[in-house]
Amino acid sequence: MADEMGTGVELRQLEHFVAVAEDCHFTRAAKRLHIAQSGLSASIRSLERELGAPLFLRSTRQVRLTAEGQALLVEARKTLAAGDAAKGAVAAVRGLLRGTLSVGSLQCLHAVHVPALLAGFVREHPGLEVSLRHGGSGDLIDRVRTGSLDIAFVSRPRQIPEEVVVSALDREPLVLGCALDHRFADCDEVKLQDLGDERFVDFTADWGTRDLADRVLAEAGVERRVALEASDVHSLLDLVSFGLGVALVPQSFTVKTDRVRFIPLAGDVPLWETVAVTADPTGKAAAALLAKVGA
Repeated sequence: MADEMGTGVELRQLEHFVAVAEDCHFTRAAKRLHIAQSGLSASIRSLERELGAPLFLRSTRQVRLTAEGQALLVEARKTLAAGDAAKGAVAAVRGLLRGTLSVGSLQCLHAVHVPALLAGFVREHPGLEVSLRHGGSGDLIDRVRTGSLDIAFVSRPRQIPEEVVVSALDREPLVLGCALDHRFADCDEVKLQDLGDERFVDFTADWGTRDLADRVLAEAGVERRVALEASDVHSLLDLVSFGLGVALVPQSFTVKTDRVRFIPLAGDVPLWETVAVTADPTGKAAAALLAKVGA
């Protein structure tokens, strides 16, 4: 990386570049880095001179990456991650974990109680700076792949990128959620084929449960209508409780509300699988966190 970019490029400059790329704003990035905006701008200009290419398109309203900047962002994150890994390797010899750990997670996971997990981990490793980001499975997995996250707790993807490692955590069946006065509310079980006339509430397309529901219904020959989309569990269940649609959700959602009737699915019940995704190779801190959840 150093040979390709030139020997004058410093890790500090790459940190500055990544911060601006993520915030798309020099002022916000400077505040996050606790440096003067003028110093940040000078650092980026110096990096652009060293590389011989513009990295950002600047205007009075926004800052966007150039094609060269987009290419650098992937490599810069890898280089910074390697720097953190090197520091971690030295600290590991002394029995310490240092540096940063960036964690991604779906909301309301049943397999992992992320707040409790991180609280215990931070107490054990006070020298480690831990951050957390919520999102959909697709986005979080891509962030692990590109180096902006060290580990993510998500649903198993249909296709696994070569750059990541997937560790199984838990499996649970899907169930049908409907309003208490819905025509299925008194049923002991429901066939997927009986859902063809139903209006659905679901998560956005980036969520693993949405992908799984799309797939199993298509395989059952059901062409469904997703009338309303939600970006969090509680909003989805609230919409279902008011009769705005039914939803296929993991069985663990049944503990989250008593205003929705949850009904088992008949036949070969599809399973929703929770996994941990880490980079390949997995960093020391991510591996230590993974060991805490027994993966």
